[in-house]
Amino acid sequence: MRSPRRPVRPKPHAPATELVIESLGGEGDGVAHTQDGRAVHVPFSLPGERVRVASGNEILRIEEIIEPSPQRIAPVCQHFGVCGGCALQHWEANAYLAWKVERLRGTLALQHLDCEILDPVAAHPASRRRLALHARRGSRDMVRLGFKERRSWTVVDVEACPVADPRLERAFPDLRRMAAPLFEHHKSAPTLHVTLTDDGLDIEITGVEAKSGGLSADARTAVATLAARANFARVTLDGDALYLARQPRVRIGPAVVSLPPGAFLQATIPAQEAMTAFVVENAAGAERIADLYCGIGTFTFPLATIAPVLALEASAAAVRALSAGVATAPGLKGITAEARDLTRRPLLVPEMKKIDLVVFDPPRAGAAEQCLELARSKVGRVIGVSCNPATFARDARTLVDAGFKLDRILPVDQFLWSPHLELVGVFTR
Repeated sequence: MRSPRRPVRPKPHAPATELVIESLGGEGDGVAHTQDGRAVHVPFSLPGERVRVASGNEILRIEEIIEPSPQRIAPVCQHFGVCGGCALQHWEANAYLAWKVERLRGTLALQHLDCEILDPVAAHPASRRRLALHARRGSRDMVRLGFKERRSWTVVDVEACPVADPRLERAFPDLRRMAAPLFEHHKSAPTLHVTLTDDGLDIEITGVEAKSGGLSADARTAVATLAARANFARVTLDGDALYLARQPRVRIGPAVVSLPPGAFLQATIPAQEAMTAFVVENAAGAERIADLYCGIGTFTFPLATIAPVLALEASAAAVRALSAGVATAPGLKGITAEARDLTRRPLLVPEMKKIDLVVFDPPRAGAAEQCLELARSKVGRVIGVSCNPATFARDARTLVDAGFKLDRILPVDQFLWSPHLELVGVFTR
């Protein structure tokens, strides 16, 4: 297979500029200022480096690293610099983690918040158990499959991925073959959401053009045949089963949960285990718990070994999976699960009358509506799990203004070599 297309280099006559990289921006790009004071971003640079760049707009391309940072290291992936999946493989690990923690500290400071920030949980290579792989039309029997280029719709045909579990990586050729029948309509741009489960690979396909009637019977048969040859557990298209050999399941604490199509899971098992341990440690002594935005029960089941849990989640399919999993975990203190959109119908103050601990793990938009109710409640402890430090800080400000104290935060670097950071924060009255 040919190597991926490399970015087009600036034309030789393009004027060049020397810059000193002052810091890193939120997306992991170096930030510098031109002579006229204009801020520019330079991908794949590091603080303190002197670089020569091609003149352009706000995002520039390095032509030469004149003075490299002592923290610069060799990237481990052959696709780095083209693939948009990783931004920071060229940075030494300790400095990279320190930058993430300082960014978190700065985000909290914007809301005038300060607390103890614990040592981060660091992700390791070859640990990702779920990937979203984009497919684009290729040859008759194979397609281009991989990740999008930075700031582009072009897909890099990925041969290897150092962040992925090797069992996902080994499946790339089979996934390419299975994606080939998905292009009956010229507007189809499929994404294969691949999850490693205890029963094998579970693949949910989105992005196939449906207005023309969706996949034909022949295409569905071809997908199923190729999935069987690859020994995949299940393949679904927008939730509709195309192939099922085994029901995909995962173990969560004491329970075994059957996954609905497209179910959310933490990206790595070590990160999930670290977050769960921290949540459980800080939930000790609770007498009645609410687990909000509970998903399929990532925190619900471990929390239910401490006290009865009220589990709320917008996805009815996730709630059904959680409820079914209760039967596999004898000895729990009790779980009551309900499908409920907490943005439109947050858990109200009267409903929290007997609850002394609330755990919330919202999507990136945060839990603004729910935190307003928490602020008015008599709940004594809150544990917030977040994939977006900015919305977490906004919601934390609401709780702190109501009399809570943000005690400590555990940073979790679950998405290795990306600018993203997750966290767990503990609040007490």
